[in-house]
Amino acid sequence: MKFLPIVRNKFRSCVSLVHFFKKFMKYFFALLLCLPASIILGQTTETSDTVRLLFIGDVMGHDSQIAAAYDSSAKRYNFDPVFEPVAPLIQSYDWAIANLEVTLAGKPYKGYPQFSSPDALAKSLKKAGIDVLATANNHSCDRGKRGVQRTIRQLDSLQLLHTGTFLNQAHRDTTNLVLLDRNSIRLGMLNYTYGTNGIRLSKPAIVNLMDTSQMAQDILHARKQTLDKLIVFIHWGKEYQQIPNKRQKQMARFLFKKGVDIIIGSHPHVLQPMEYHPAKDGQSERFVAYSLGNFVSNQRTQPREGGAMVALELTKQNGKTRISDKGYHFSWVHKPNPTTFRILPASLYEQDTITLEPFSRKKMSNFLKTQRKLLKNENKQVDELRLNKNL
Repeated sequence: MKFLPIVRNKFRSCVSLVHFFKKFMKYFFALLLCLPASIILGQTTETSDTVRLLFIGDVMGHDSQIAAAYDSSAKRYNFDPVFEPVAPLIQSYDWAIANLEVTLAGKPYKGYPQFSSPDALAKSLKKAGIDVLATANNHSCDRGKRGVQRTIRQLDSLQLLHTGTFLNQAHRDTTNLVLLDRNSIRLGMLNYTYGTNGIRLSKPAIVNLMDTSQMAQDILHARKQTLDKLIVFIHWGKEYQQIPNKRQKQMARFLFKKGVDIIIGSHPHVLQPMEYHPAKDGQSERFVAYSLGNFVSNQRTQPREGGAMVALELTKQNGKTRISDKGYHFSWVHKPNPTTFRILPASLYEQDTITLEPFSRKKMSNFLKTQRKLLKNENKQVDELRLNKNL
């Protein structure tokens, strides 16, 4: 009979083990369900990061724009209302980059042919969400060395990134390549112009010109900075021509060959086509927008009263960065009276019968009709982006 307690204890031990095993397997499988499939199957987990870029055309400052921005009661300039309709769109991007085609040279403030805009213009650009300005263009030297240097100092005081013009050679050596780092994606930007309207710049100030030898050196130096993509914002082409000329195409081929990934053009004051070329035969992908047209100006004849903002999404996956999405937003300058300039994201306003009076709605409609036809026929793999009220 002494044997029975031993058997009974052994049996209880076995029951406890079985109970424990059932409990263990229950929690084990519950844990498995919480784990990613890549871990369960022994696969490597992929990581990806994204950055969104918005490229913006010519920021002009004609006499009527300057006069419209003056608040006589406060005795100051304020350009904020000009950008308010488009600011939410700009601010939705990680980096917004525009062409500043005026100087901030101080008084007397003047428009064409030798531009000097109030400092308030740059303040409003920053408030609207613009992060980087290209300053090399044919109006860079409109107020000589003082204008170049004062523009740089004003932009620095606002902590607005910029490139294209420099205080001196030492300044160029350290700031020529603008570095844009966000979400583990590292971009570089350079800026050049075909000329400065024949105005010679006194030393030591510098404006980047389209010198292929110097450009090749700059690109080589930039490529040593471990960039994911290299951008060149370039002032080129013939004014008011909507098809890029032979020299633009030759320069684009040169830049791509040297290692540039993205080219953004300005100067014609009208839209020119955009092209995306996917990676092929060992050649990396390429993007070029030959001209973005006017972002804001007092040029009111078709097709100079508007432009386009190019939107690019870059995605970095397992160390490789590619253009994962691309497109453009039309913009149009609404001027219902001599003292009002407002930049509209066009697709958001083209059906608006409240904000736009019939005359303006008709003008914007005509602009969109002709420019949609142009870009639909001439673009390569780059389509319009339409907005809703929530952007």
